[in-house]
Amino acid sequence: MNYRAFGNTDLKVSEIGFGTWAIGGAAFVGKTPIGWGPSDDTVSVKAIHTALDAGINFFDTADFYGLGHSEELLGNTISNRKDVIIASKVGQKAGADKVEIDYTYDYIIRACEASLKRLKRDHIDFHHLHVARMQHLENGQCIQAMQQLQKEGRIRYWGISLITFNPFPEAAFFLEHSLGNGFQLVFNLINQKALPILAKAANAGYGVIARMPLQFGLLSGQIKPDAVFGSDDHRSYRITPQITGTVLQVLEDKVWPLCKKYDTTPTGLALSYILGYPEISTVIPGIRKPEQVALNTEHLVQLDETDKQMLRDLYETDWLAVMGLMEKQG
Repeated sequence: MNYRAFGNTDLKVSEIGFGTWAIGGAAFVGKTPIGWGPSDDTVSVKAIHTALDAGINFFDTADFYGLGHSEELLGNTISNRKDVIIASKVGQKAGADKVEIDYTYDYIIRACEASLKRLKRDHIDFHHLHVARMQHLENGQCIQAMQQLQKEGRIRYWGISLITFNPFPEAAFFLEHSLGNGFQLVFNLINQKALPILAKAANAGYGVIARMPLQFGLLSGQIKPDAVFGSDDHRSYRITPQITGTVLQVLEDKVWPLCKKYDTTPTGLALSYILGYPEISTVIPGIRKPEQVALNTEHLVQLDETDKQMLRDLYETDWLAVMGLMEKQG
């Protein structure tokens, strides 16, 4: 496992991290699924230990994943590990029948205390606002709360998880005002919208977490054209047959041939492309089974500049139309 600096902080993070959304298990807010379907806690714990054995030291969670269950699992498994870096998020919560957001000062303070109890830790290494928007940042309460938590030592570093389809306003606000220490953003072979942020963030000393590296599994090579997702899986309303068919055709024609050239897997190629950007500190594929640790860590390769440029160019020629379809689905 290789390790990278998380911006100007003293954190050294594994270049492949452990995304814990899926191990939160099946959860609903009203009738809306907010997870990836059911998970087995025993299997999840084995996956966590397998990841540690592989050198993964960065675990990304949120108080919203499984409505707290993801944090509880980490707390019950690795709370006392001093060599483990845990990132969590705050700002989303379950309302009576819909997802609600709360970036008030008091809520963030209370939510952080609840996260610390579930994680069984006295601090969170990197805490970030869970896709806060400009109105929340301009209001200022969420910023004041995060700064206060950092001052008190309950969080070491903080930042923001940027929204999927327009990450620019909030990123610019943070950079302009020199706020926080890091960004989490969507970056993968399909969604390369945040590419212009990478250099700016690195130059300003921010750590960068790349989330959704496999675009809900579409870049894993495991999803077939006739894939059907359960009603307890959030992809059931996000990934349509049109999206699946279009994505898989482009991959088959233009991307997956590189797997043979580099003797790697689709997952390996997808993750390797992201890691080809040194501005990125860590990539967090979702992991819920022990065997997925090897899939995400053992097939990484160095892409040459010609192939890297080709994959970058596909964003303009092929993926922008797909992005439009995805944005309509939410």
